[in-house]
Amino acid sequence: MKISNKGFGAYDIRGVYPEDVNEELAYRIGRSFPKLFRAKKVAVGHDIRLSGPSIRDALVRGLTEAGCDVMDIGQCGTEMIYFTTAHFGLDGGIMITASHNPKEYNGMKFVQKESRPISSDTGLKDIERAVMEGDFKPVGKATGTVEKKDVLDEYVEHILSYVDISKLKPFKVVANTGNGTAGPIINALAKHLPFDLVKVYNEPDGNFPNGVPNPILKENREATAKVVRETGADIGVAWDGDFDRCFLFDEKGGFIEGYYMVGFLAQAFLKKHKGAKVIYDPRLIWNTIEIAEQLGGEPVMCKSGHAFIKDKMRKVNAIYGGEMSAHHYFRDFSYCDSGMIPWLLVLELLSQAGGKTLSDLMKERMERYPISGEINSKVKDADAVFEKIEEKYGKDGKVTKVDGLSVEFDKWRFNVRKSNTEPVVRLNVETRQDPALCAKKTKELLAIIRA
Repeated sequence: MKISNKGFGAYDIRGVYPEDVNEELAYRIGRSFPKLFRAKKVAVGHDIRLSGPSIRDALVRGLTEAGCDVMDIGQCGTEMIYFTTAHFGLDGGIMITASHNPKEYNGMKFVQKESRPISSDTGLKDIERAVMEGDFKPVGKATGTVEKKDVLDEYVEHILSYVDISKLKPFKVVANTGNGTAGPIINALAKHLPFDLVKVYNEPDGNFPNGVPNPILKENREATAKVVRETGADIGVAWDGDFDRCFLFDEKGGFIEGYYMVGFLAQAFLKKHKGAKVIYDPRLIWNTIEIAEQLGGEPVMCKSGHAFIKDKMRKVNAIYGGEMSAHHYFRDFSYCDSGMIPWLLVLELLSQAGGKTLSDLMKERMERYPISGEINSKVKDADAVFEKIEEKYGKDGKVTKVDGLSVEFDKWRFNVRKSNTEPVVRLNVETRQDPALCAKKTKELLAIIRA
């Protein structure tokens, strides 16, 4: 079977099966991983993709032939690998997943001790080099062991520790797991929660019979919104395939942008932990900064991307970090991102809101800081585009380059950045209580970007 390095990215491996990601690649990674990361015991799991079990078997064979013991937790979500690696004090973890990509894809995400991320800056390039250049002759009998481990109960216990269950109200909640790996977790959590859960596409199915589980796509949102409206639910939640992200809908079926959720979740922690630090990314910032400062917290900016945010959180001991892309990170979750903790925190806040609905709570923040939403544009020369934009706006505005180019004025600001994974430029615009200005400046910037 041929191997390719085509699937190696900045944070993970992801590609079409079996052309880019296959059993031979997995076997070679297994043979290389223990030596590269001094790993004696590693957690392994996979999502619902049909190729997951055979890739898992090849990976485990490689790991055990390299003398590494394996804790196989079976079908799971990405964050369950993070949890297992840290909770059991393992030397690393490998999750077989392609997240929200189409069903013909698969891939892998890696962590080392304490669930610290392995990215292109911290070892992923070493894995790529070892896989492409190494000598993988059979070594005979495997010397590592395999332990099948069910971590569900311990994982659920940890997730529930973020909220006071006794204070949760019996809300009606639409839970759309998209036929991904979140279904069994919702079933397990339901036994402990007072909610009336309306389950949508709850059976894990790697054929994705109801489409790719990627709620950030506008065409996929109506599946959740419709059920919220029809059932009179208080809130809707939808997850991607490996449930490291969740997406929220208010009681009217309205989709809540991830940006506003960062500020909302910052509240959950700052009300309990006065003076704590919270991390936010540079794309959209004013709402988060204002909320954090009003509650006596310290907002800290960090370049977007999970490896950067996890590292920054450790350095400043931040209690929470959030990206507008719906990745939310928690200090007590080994600084990792979770798609299960956020919705529980939102429902805890809603339980304390004195009868206000989720749309009530969000309306004020959305009106206070209108946004364009992230707009992607394919460009031939991103650097040239950035030069034009900085030349036009940089003279009169405050320029920062933490992640791409941000320019700030009194009444509005914007960020443009290159994608880590696609040949596109991403634009975000926000204003202070001025949706017309937001629309005007968005149109103005897009004209330059797409010229």
